[in-house]
Amino acid sequence: MKHHSKTRKLGRTKSVRKALIRSLAEALILNGKIKTTEAKAKELRPFIEKLITKGKKGDLAARRVAISRLIGVQLVGKLFSEIAPKFADRNGGYTRVVKLPARGGDGSKMAIIEFVA
Repeated sequence: MKHHSKTRKLGRTKSVRKALIRSLAEALILNGKIKTTEAKAKELRPFIEKLITKGKKGDLAARRVAISRLIGVQLVGKLFSEIAPKFADRNGGYTRVVKLPARGGDGSKMAIIEFVA
């Protein structure tokens, strides 16, 4: 039984996994959508959606939490000024994961994660 195993380990240690999720979130905020493996996209979704909810709040405490979770302060500015206001009337479900065919080299399941219109 798979009790008490919420997160996907992605074959990495905790610190490397945290850095990976941060860099994927950075790329998603900068580009609007990214192509990655399905497991990474599914692991990124709750991380980025919680940040957008913090961005919708918009207060100083939420901004400080976002700065601690992301790599750059400029990303937090873009998150709070451009991305979060687009979802002001939406209660969650800010991203979508679209499944793609498997990658040719190793057969990994691929997906695109993007912000919903």
